[in-house]
Amino acid sequence: MQIKKPSEKKATLSVLTIEGVGAAKKLHLELANRINLFTGDNGLGKSFLLDCAWYALSGNWTNLPAYPREDANQSEPKIHFQIYDQKIHKGYSHYNWEQQKWISSEKLEVFPSLLLYARVDGAFAILDPARDSFPNLAKGDKPLIFTREEIWNGLQSHIGDKLTFLANGLIADWIHWQNSPEKEPFATFKRVLKRLSPPELETGDIGVLEPGKPTRISGDSRWIPTIKHAYGEIPLVHASAGVQRIIALAYLIVWAWEEHKAQSKLIRQAPKQNMVILVDEIEAHLHPQWQRKILTALLDIQEDLASSLSMQLLITTHSPLLMSSIEPIFDCNTDKIFHLDFDGAEVVLQESEFVIYGTVDSWLRSEIFA
Repeated sequence: MQIKKPSEKKATLSVLTIEGVGAAKKLHLELANRINLFTGDNGLGKSFLLDCAWYALSGNWTNLPAYPREDANQSEPKIHFQIYDQKIHKGYSHYNWEQQKWISSEKLEVFPSLLLYARVDGAFAILDPARDSFPNLAKGDKPLIFTREEIWNGLQSHIGDKLTFLANGLIADWIHWQNSPEKEPFATFKRVLKRLSPPELETGDIGVLEPGKPTRISGDSRWIPTIKHAYGEIPLVHASAGVQRIIALAYLIVWAWEEHKAQSKLIRQAPKQNMVILVDEIEAHLHPQWQRKILTALLDIQEDLASSLSMQLLITTHSPLLMSSIEPIFDCNTDKIFHLDFDGAEVVLQESEFVIYGTVDSWLRSEIFA
């Protein structure tokens, strides 16, 4: 079997411009190639920015499409973007008023990176450039969009009379991985879970997120994964909201990577060595101590997947604890902070200068959270 050598290109979203849509008349972002943090009050458009970034890269919306502003004229609503992978690739979409939909005039056929979007409502979306090489795929060139229930129970589709299993779901994959004689991918999954676990404190902590023995629960014929806590093993379906969200994130990152490697092998291509991850309100449901750790842990996951893998993160947050946690790792050459604010007339986007405030209360009093 001949496999093409991997490319050295590291594909990232480098520029995003949005006009005539959302809370601002125009937003222009020149993104960093590692960490991009978005802060601002509720209702100013942080989630909207992630939605538009996802649409620019995938050509699809995960939910309702963005709708133009009331004061936008026919020529205004548009989304421009640029991708950098040693060359600059430009994409352009505009809103067609007659058809009442977004039309991509210029876009890459497949974004040359593995994409994952974790929405704050518990839904996820994944776009795999290797999977999209199959012209007869059930969803064509569309990404896989999981509701919260589909993450746990699997994602299916129909091609005519044929039922296609696009994803088995967390419960089935966990049990299969755990019982498989092969160490991978369960070993990778356990490493990622440990990486994303809450910090180990002297008292009051739930401990490292470690798989326990599968169990049965009333009314369900399946074996259900369990997670070990300091006080015992808990069926995953009964775990807390914070634990479930982080476990879902860990699972889908590992699943997407393993699927990408498998699909790449089928098409005789080497796996892409870059991943773009979008997470809306990464601190949601997490204890303050866990908020201090989660972003740096997410960045380090690349070490658990592949040593050559690079990541670009687009993250929204309301947490001064999270902002304080990045002080030791923030690099102005690879990382940026964007702040959405209301100037009394319209929403404006500012690229904030990184300042070391030292303490959480100082971050809370900073311009980022004023």
